[in-house]
Amino acid sequence: MKLAANLVCLFACLTAVACDRVYVHPFNLFSFNKSTCEELENLVQEGKKTFVPVSIESQTRPAYEDHLNDIVKLETMSLSIRERQRVSCLKDFVYVLGARFYSELKEAHRGQNLLLSPTSVYGSLVSFYLGASNQTATDLQGLLGFVSPSGDPDCTSTVDGHKVLSTLRTIESLLVKNRDKELLFSKTLYLFSAPRVPLSELFVHDLVPSANALYVRAVDFTNPGAAAKQINAFVEAKSGGRSKHLLADLDPATSLLFAADFHLAVTIKKASRLKEPQKFWVDSNTKVSVPGMSVMGTFKYKTDASKTFAVIEAPVSKNALLVLVQPINGNDLDKIEAKLPVQSSAWLQDLSPRQIKLTLPELTIEGNSDLQELLTDMKLPALLGKEADLSKISEANLTVGKIVNKALLKLNSDGAGQSEDPATQKEDLGLLEVTLNKPFLLAVFEEKSKAMLLLGRVTNPLSRV
Repeated sequence: MKLAANLVCLFACLTAVACDRVYVHPFNLFSFNKSTCEELENLVQEGKKTFVPVSIESQTRPAYEDHLNDIVKLETMSLSIRERQRVSCLKDFVYVLGARFYSELKEAHRGQNLLLSPTSVYGSLVSFYLGASNQTATDLQGLLGFVSPSGDPDCTSTVDGHKVLSTLRTIESLLVKNRDKELLFSKTLYLFSAPRVPLSELFVHDLVPSANALYVRAVDFTNPGAAAKQINAFVEAKSGGRSKHLLADLDPATSLLFAADFHLAVTIKKASRLKEPQKFWVDSNTKVSVPGMSVMGTFKYKTDASKTFAVIEAPVSKNALLVLVQPINGNDLDKIEAKLPVQSSAWLQDLSPRQIKLTLPELTIEGNSDLQELLTDMKLPALLGKEADLSKISEANLTVGKIVNKALLKLNSDGAGQSEDPATQKEDLGLLEVTLNKPFLLAVFEEKSKAMLLLGRVTNPLSRV
């Protein structure tokens, strides 16, 4: 757990300055207190209640699923001081771990498009923390960044995963607070277990508030090819055709599979769709023609001190910020990615308003990652491996096959402006023209909390993955 220890030290440094002015140790914002610990003793018996999911082949919607998917409304009332502190602290925990996973992904997928949701990835690990016991729970808590300042080995030295999931959902509710028609957001969870494996009712119900919908079904993993086809078809149907090819393969020893599907579609207001396809240089020798759009306005902008990259912050809805990072002066994306900021807030620092004409591709980009593989790359293969104690999920001896996190981002113009040809625009000496015609980084932030919801790179706008 050396990596976890390093992350914990970094988290402690970050949160000392990231929280509200009156310093509160981040652990204390999310921990159990003594009275809650006493109540937990009374929930032991409730935690033993189980159910067996219906088969994925069943044509009848199970009654428990109807109950689970009573619509969870994303409503944001005014936040208390303690809730604001939780959001302020947690966003850096989420970003640091998300950036670490991103670094592992870019090494494994050089030259390809990448996309992940730091909040969704973090939420998946918190979900397993809720189902873990003993050393597995302790190790997951450390990876998530929480270390008790007291060090006492009792209930008050553990983090309340419900508070963490609730805070993540608060961030997402801020994103859709005004129900912008320019922004569509959804998150769906899937839990697949082997036939006749009983699952904890309490664990499954604990996951409900963290997504728009939760589906729990049984799958025969002993025929991995058939199981993957069934799961892919099921997810595609439940997502309305949006999410395809969730899985490529499966381990036949699997008895539990978890998937989180994060979808964000953004329509950029007052953007004009360009009449002619635009050239995009995948590398110095390869170019493709892509559909493009252009928008003019006052955006925040900066170049770094060494003139290596430029950053543009463009509000794309009332509550979402699109941040684009473009290499300049002959630099490439690898050099920029090697210097990802330590804090998420650093992406938004030192930016100044400029009149900008921004030209960029219309695109649909998606990413599909398995946290099991990423944990192995991070030298933590046993954390959720076969020896993991997941007794709060099931009394059966579980083998977690995959923890899939899928993210999809669509960027389109709203068509409000007239289709235009850049060559016909009148010269404006006060206007900075920025054209994204080679690989670039992108991130989406929630405007109020400044929490990062998506992080990715675009190497070829014509490739979804």
